[in-house]
Amino acid sequence: MESILKTTLMGLFFGTFGTTLGGIIGVITKKHSKKFLSFILSFASGLMMAVICFDLLPEALEISSIVSTLMGIVLGIIMMIFCDLFVERKFNANKTYANHENTLLKTGIIVSIGLAIHNFPEGLAIGSGFEASIKLGLALAIAICLHDIPEGISMAVPMKNGGMKISKVLCFVILSGVTTGIGAFFGAIVGSISEEVIAICLSFAAGAMLYIVSGELIPESNQLYHGRMTAIR
Repeated sequence: MESILKTTLMGLFFGTFGTTLGGIIGVITKKHSKKFLSFILSFASGLMMAVICFDLLPEALEISSIVSTLMGIVLGIIMMIFCDLFVERKFNANKTYANHENTLLKTGIIVSIGLAIHNFPEGLAIGSGFEASIKLGLALAIAICLHDIPEGISMAVPMKNGGMKISKVLCFVILSGVTTGIGAFFGAIVGSISEEVIAICLSFAAGAMLYIVSGELIPESNQLYHGRMTAIR
């Protein structure tokens, strides 16, 4: 039980530290130009696509069948569509924000939801890694922590510029990282979890992130700044 608690706390620390640091960087910068906002969103898009193509999907395909992987992707996309519709309905009912600010705020919240979902299988990987060896667990935790920093920025910047209070922005950012600790808890408990379940979790995260990139980040980035560098990133 003690080792499970330690693994959970490690996952929680590394999961929230990276996103929180990124969130702080996003909110302390006082003024963001449209070009900078476009850069952050497009950078996050490229980072997410790299994680999808070179990490999540290859790992899912390696440990399971293409059918399970496709099923997870579809489930992830469907989940994000429902989240998108739910948030959009809430914002349509609340006319407090201007249209552009409303769009930015909605994008930030959708990104935070998607990353919270994405962080669960990352926590699962940390928990399973620590069960295998401390060295592997730490290596995974540090790598995940580093790539969570720009993700925290990509959440905080649109929410802050959308008119949300800094305290609420940081709350969303921290909560999105908490799921890493939850995933680490389950990974530690079920060290011998079915590879089929792990593959579905990984591809589910890939589907959620794919929807975020194509449905939220890239369109908003192009709307903010029409430049070639946006597409390159």
